[in-house]
Amino acid sequence: MIRSNRTATVLCATLTLLAAAACDSNSGSNTKSSAKDHITYVTAFGAAGRDAFAWVAEQKGYFRDAGIDVQIELGKAAGENLKALASGKAQFTTLDLTGAMISAGAKNSTAYRDFRAVLAVHQRTLVSIMAMQGSGIATPKDLKGKRIAAAANSVNQMLFPGYAKLAGIDTTGVRWIAVQPVQLGPALASGKADALSTFLIGRPTIEKATVQARSKHVVVFPYSTYLPDLYGNATVTSASLAAKSPDLVKRFRTALLKGLKYTIQHPDEAGKLLHSKHPETDAAAATAEIKLMTPSVTAEGTESIGLITEARMQRAITSLQSAGVIQPGMTPQNVVDFAAMKAS
Repeated sequence: MIRSNRTATVLCATLTLLAAAACDSNSGSNTKSSAKDHITYVTAFGAAGRDAFAWVAEQKGYFRDAGIDVQIELGKAAGENLKALASGKAQFTTLDLTGAMISAGAKNSTAYRDFRAVLAVHQRTLVSIMAMQGSGIATPKDLKGKRIAAAANSVNQMLFPGYAKLAGIDTTGVRWIAVQPVQLGPALASGKADALSTFLIGRPTIEKATVQARSKHVVVFPYSTYLPDLYGNATVTSASLAAKSPDLVKRFRTALLKGLKYTIQHPDEAGKLLHSKHPETDAAAATAEIKLMTPSVTAEGTESIGLITEARMQRAITSLQSAGVIQPGMTPQNVVDFAAMKAS
């Protein structure tokens, strides 16, 4: 009887220890799974349809599933977004990749260069020239001697010499007029400018102004017609973060990519979601912008959404160097974190 009691006591003690070990193990596992990386992401520019995918990724739980807590902040265009990245105030941002490359690769440039692209939002540059129908500007060559409105120091203006060279435009007498983005449509409608340069997805806003003022639609000349290898918006991180935390970069990229794919598949839902997050943004306008940018997102095929290839980036660099807007020496590895593109 005594032996049985001792055996039972030893058995109970053993089971207790095993249970405790199991609890400790489970506790450790839960702690690991609940641990999150905290990062700040800055949108390309404000809260617009083109940036809705970030809030979609947040709302759908893609960031949470990747073990990342993301604070989404509104961007102020490429230059300011790169400053946020350089200062460490943000770990990721979206911006016009071609514009960032031009700034970094220009002669005597002091622009921040240590960025690495991890996700192509647009497989084609969205930069374009727009003019009113019946204005005498029916082809790019008709821009000779014309006044073109654009945001000051924008990629639109920086890239124009290369576009003009390839499109056969005589730039003699071409004059640039600096205006705020919201004033582009009124500048064209009022006759202050003969043409303007903005992103393709801004067409509805521009036409709203010209139709209201002069009952005229616009003709559009996309830069991508002559510069097909240039990317549009891309999500970038710092070179140091790409090197030190490749797993975090991959997880963030995967989550954001899911958000981008869902957004173009459900533009109406994404537009409404963006409006719920930022009521000042019109849901219908956001939806229209998403639909307009979708062909640029899927330009290389649905299987290549978000992808940046080394061969394509080399061609993009060559195009910019041939156009004389960046200096020799830039390589694809200076611009892109190709390791982030590889499947885990």
